[in-house]
Amino acid sequence: MQPVDLIRKKRDGGELSAVELRSFVAAAAGDGSWQSYQLSAMLMAICIRGMTHAETAHFTRAMTDSGRTIDLAELPGIMVDKHSTGGVGDKTSLVIAPLVAACGVVVPMMSGRGLGHTGGTLDKLEAIPGFRVGLSIDEFKSTLLKVGTAMISQTPEVAPADKKLYALRDVTGTVESIPLITASILSKKLAEGISALVMDVKCGSGAFMKTQADARLLAESLVRVGSANGLKIECVITDMETPLGREVGNLNEVREAVEILQGRTEGRLAELSILLAAKMLKLAGVVGDDATGIVRIRAAIADDAGLHKFHELVEAQGGNVAAMERAFRTAPGAGRRIVADHSGRIHRLDAELIGRAAVALGAGRRRVEDDVDAHAGVTLLADYGDPVRSGDPLFAIFATTEHGFAEAGALLREAVAIDSGVPPTRPLILETIFS
Repeated sequence: MQPVDLIRKKRDGGELSAVELRSFVAAAAGDGSWQSYQLSAMLMAICIRGMTHAETAHFTRAMTDSGRTIDLAELPGIMVDKHSTGGVGDKTSLVIAPLVAACGVVVPMMSGRGLGHTGGTLDKLEAIPGFRVGLSIDEFKSTLLKVGTAMISQTPEVAPADKKLYALRDVTGTVESIPLITASILSKKLAEGISALVMDVKCGSGAFMKTQADARLLAESLVRVGSANGLKIECVITDMETPLGREVGNLNEVREAVEILQGRTEGRLAELSILLAAKMLKLAGVVGDDATGIVRIRAAIADDAGLHKFHELVEAQGGNVAAMERAFRTAPGAGRRIVADHSGRIHRLDAELIGRAAVALGAGRRRVEDDVDAHAGVTLLADYGDPVRSGDPLFAIFATTEHGFAEAGALLREAVAIDSGVPPTRPLILETIFS
């Protein structure tokens, strides 16, 4: 099979066989049979022509098999994970993993770093003093046995084809392809050794899927392809027009997640975290429906079981709980407030612009090699729909230096719209899709 023949076939709208897709994936994993420009050409052909569900399922399985699949057979029960397609202020994984583990379900999580204006779970975890995300597979399994959950970065052995193709997609304008997104997400999850997955597909200004229609297409693809590869899977499409929670920035997001585990359960962040955790219990067979799962998760918050499990996780992965709590109380070197310039109600808090402001402050990366300032970020002091008066504080911005304050301030002023009247209610949960 010559690369150019397969590229032409997909370019002309043909359906690639499982064998042909394995040839493409093996080349991406490094067998030397394709050049990078040929891999890029195939990615563009897929992006333009799309893939059938059968193709996407074969492609996902080939990506999974391009590296090591983690064997978790010695662990009890059904392994369940949760994955988000990325948003601003989304720290639900930090809440969900310890709560579900506290209810007796094993939760292996292989997470990612921030991408563009969206935050990454690994960057948040590394804001905890001493926390190690780079565990070996043996350390990963040991932590799962000991704690019931572990949260790590992708290891070089897991889905190596995805690492190469993702890097090429990022520079060839092919990131948004639904088949490519589906295979990228699910190949890593299948290699993790899980049996069930709850997906949170974000939709809105702060998400990669800007419209509900596109989010639905991705969710349907994930459900069909996941099911074809033996996963129990349920997708929730959720609103990302405004940030999730009041904190955008790594250390402060960890603190906000811990506050939910301590019992602060009002607001959209807690609502979504509890619902996703309940769905994980349902897929694991611990409860029969979401409502019963919510009761179980709320009980794990009320008796501090989730909080204790989070502390176990931190200590098991090299972190220091006392140092983390001290860091929560330590203010960064510089701070400033952005205030309302007139009175009314907040009609818009644009999540993407707020995420970009956090990046300008140093809470995210513009280049892969950029360092992240754990203390940098944005605190929302007013929410969508809130009444404000001229001069009222809207945002607090923080960083260890004042570099980036002017850019962040300009982005935040653009992100907020204040008008008369009451803005329309925007639901958090837009749709649920399952097999």
